[in-house]
Amino acid sequence: MQAILDIISKLTGWFWGWPILIVLLGGGLLISFRMGFVQIKYLPFVLKQTFGKMFKSDVGGEGSVSPFQAASAALASSIGAANIVVAPSIIFTAGPGAVFWMWIAALIGQGTKFAEIVLGIKYREKNADGEFVGGPSYTFKKGIGGTLGKIMGFLVSFFFMIEILPSITLQTISAVGPLEQLGLSRLVGAVVITILVVLVAYGGIKRIAQVTEKMVPLMAAVYIIAGLLVIIMHIDQVPAAFKEIFVGAFNPRAIGGGVAGAGISALIKAGAARGCYSNEAGMGSAPYAHATAVTDHPCRQGMWGIFEVIADTVIVCTISALVVLTTGLWQNPDMKDIGVERAFNSAFGQIGTAIIAVSLFLFVLSTIIVIVFYAEKQGEYLFGTTVGKIVRFIACAMILLGGFVSFDNAGVFLDATLGLVVFTNMVGMIILSGEIRELVDEFFNDPKFYPGAK
Repeated sequence: MQAILDIISKLTGWFWGWPILIVLLGGGLLISFRMGFVQIKYLPFVLKQTFGKMFKSDVGGEGSVSPFQAASAALASSIGAANIVVAPSIIFTAGPGAVFWMWIAALIGQGTKFAEIVLGIKYREKNADGEFVGGPSYTFKKGIGGTLGKIMGFLVSFFFMIEILPSITLQTISAVGPLEQLGLSRLVGAVVITILVVLVAYGGIKRIAQVTEKMVPLMAAVYIIAGLLVIIMHIDQVPAAFKEIFVGAFNPRAIGGGVAGAGISALIKAGAARGCYSNEAGMGSAPYAHATAVTDHPCRQGMWGIFEVIADTVIVCTISALVVLTTGLWQNPDMKDIGVERAFNSAFGQIGTAIIAVSLFLFVLSTIIVIVFYAEKQGEYLFGTTVGKIVRFIACAMILLGGFVSFDNAGVFLDATLGLVVFTNMVGMIILSGEIRELVDEFFNDPKFYPGAK
């Protein structure tokens, strides 16, 4: 068994290297090029329509939840433990320059996520319960069409469901850690999380959206404010931190510390892969939430995809990175997994530890709530609404497993199935990139949608 795991691990490690990055970054660049780099050309308008209208719901059209509620649900999935632990860990493994390549991946990922949501809205449909549903599976089945479209739709949904279910248990194990610090046992923590998730998930997308709409801004604000305070306490180190990022991106050997010697190739792979893993651009997950949004045009909702990547990677991940850079903890290899926590602790004492514990718990809890919904939608697409509800029950049961088991080798299978999801999704997106361009032209050339249209 171990020999098989080793083989899968090596293949997965290779696949998540240049092959997946070529598909993600290369495919993302192609899609962005065909759209005219919407994320750059129309950035002021995008910011006005998203950050500027976070709590407004005056958009016409059909849907079940507001545009921001849909974005909050999708963002709840992507903002997780990775933003606190994984993002800064790339600095320890590859050097500060990896942060620069994480930003580049985020810039490309903004276009990819925009495109995913646009197609998700275009090809959404109503299920047997009268609710809007959509996502890559529906997009490929209807957009690509024929046997190929049905096969790709089935595969992207099946692989995603197989990846989500054990991931829920792993997420739970991550969440019960902070609860143990507060004196609760692992089992009690798992039961608490299960109850909270069931109360929300069984209310459907409307309740999920109502909860995440309030939960995501609050949890993000707490972490962002605390992180900024740590950075401000070391404000004199900020210029040096940015110098390390930019110089290290192209000349990593010029930067000292515990990671000296990492090559540019390793930097690009580490930064880009972690960036994509954090913001989920290219995975095709966000459209399952956005397909439920009230909107008058696919591109208007697509702009919230750009918002998500900015919030997740450009803001939250960057703050985590700057925390370990400005405090100098990145130069100590022993701080790889606890660098942010130790930085908060040094700045705020035990309150800092509490902030990280609460942030981790809320980040992971919000992720579990939404991926339970994602799991249900995969079961629904593959086998119908009844099976989808059964999958939702199984997904909630997977939370309880977090109080009993330890999936030491689950990461190998999760990375393998997730890689297959990303590959299938990106191939389909590339095939349909011409349709995205048509929708972009339709939106930005019409004064009814875009005031700057000529």
